[in-house]
Amino acid sequence: MKPRQAQGPAALSPTIALIAACVGVFLASLDQTVVVTALPEIFLDIELPVTRIDEGAWVINGYLVGFTAALPLLGRAADVLGYRPAYAGAMLLFILGSVLVALGDSLAWIVAARVVQAIGGGALIPVTLALASETLPPSRRGMAIGLVAAVAEGGSVLGPLYGGGILHFVDWRWLFWINIPIGALVLAVMLKAPGRPRLAGSRLDMLSGGLAAAAIACLAIGVSGEAALPAGFGWRIALLALGGAALAAFLARQAASRDALLPLRLLKHRAIIGSSAANLLIGGALILALVNIPLMTDTIMGQPPLEGGLRLLRLTAMIPVGAIIGGWLTQRAGHHVVLAAGLGCSAAGFFLLGRWPLDVGGPRMTLELMLTGLGFGLVIAPVTVAALDAAEAAQRATAAALVTVTRMTGMILGLAALSSWGKERFQTLVGRVPAESEHYEELVRRATLSFFHEIFVVAAAVCLVGLATAWLLKGRR
Repeated sequence: MKPRQAQGPAALSPTIALIAACVGVFLASLDQTVVVTALPEIFLDIELPVTRIDEGAWVINGYLVGFTAALPLLGRAADVLGYRPAYAGAMLLFILGSVLVALGDSLAWIVAARVVQAIGGGALIPVTLALASETLPPSRRGMAIGLVAAVAEGGSVLGPLYGGGILHFVDWRWLFWINIPIGALVLAVMLKAPGRPRLAGSRLDMLSGGLAAAAIACLAIGVSGEAALPAGFGWRIALLALGGAALAAFLARQAASRDALLPLRLLKHRAIIGSSAANLLIGGALILALVNIPLMTDTIMGQPPLEGGLRLLRLTAMIPVGAIIGGWLTQRAGHHVVLAAGLGCSAAGFFLLGRWPLDVGGPRMTLELMLTGLGFGLVIAPVTVAALDAAEAAQRATAAALVTVTRMTGMILGLAALSSWGKERFQTLVGRVPAESEHYEELVRRATLSFFHEIFVVAAAVCLVGLATAWLLKGRR
């Protein structure tokens, strides 16, 4: 299969095109978390009964599942059709989803619209990463990918703050209406971006795309816990079985297909295996921080929910900073060195978090949370650049999608492990406290503190295991 040059205007420099693409990535990343502050207003507006409030989590979960499930197909679409049309199609889908959410008058409608929005928004990231790898020279590639990652992470961090600011002036629907003019402007600019050659003689395997999406969606919902399902454990087992069958069918089809959605030869590259394994572990460790830092603050430390969010912000705000630094360092040191440094920082940070007393001081807390977040940022560029450099030019968006999917999968698995093991471990620790003790409440608090300490130590161990993957990236620079 030889590439065929895409037709159309190409007046923009690669740098300007990448900046425009990053604006779209930032917009899509904002929408991952923008609804967090808007959920109460949305529920009131659609008159969602209090008895169904737990179902409202699907406004967020639907976006995450849609974002992840569509990545394999959309990453391959970018390689086959070209980056410019793939980006344009993804942005149009994101805009359509935004319109549908803004018009929503029921929970089912809004969740379905969020899935549409997520499919478009999710595709923007691997396309932009591949665009950076394709159009920029190797000397600038690491920094550019670090900036793309920083934009994506920064959007997620700022989403709740952005949403709160918009809601101060207008109602929640404007969170989505505002995407239309911004998205249209980005689309107009990207239509003049350099065209990625289209692969002549290649086609999209839509059946494989459907199997991959079904496998990811069913497994993600199945492992997320019984609370996510309408009828408890039976549905969970059924979804896990269906997801496993879809995954097996997908892999069998990839082995036999000439136009594989995920060419299995990609998995023969040591760097791609290492990057995917590292991202799986990174996602698992990160979700433990995102869930437990606010939970620890709100429960045993007796602080209001806002304080829990502000403490988490000290970690998450350092991720985009670390991504930029990691991109710069990746251009000057081996990928494995930067990956090991990032994982080492996060492991050290988690170890220190695992030694917090109930009255931990503000300066100590800030420094240790910042160290943990910095580590998570540092690892983004080396794992992404290593995977993109190892892939053939016609498979870079596919490789970027694979690395992104493994991180999201790690987060899903980490959350599932926390839900199952964490619940049992918490009950064991608290169950050891004598009910007749006159200091029962204080002893329960200390048992709960031990539980959080164990979680942070587990997260540190996951990061240390990830150090082994750095060896697979050794030799790439």
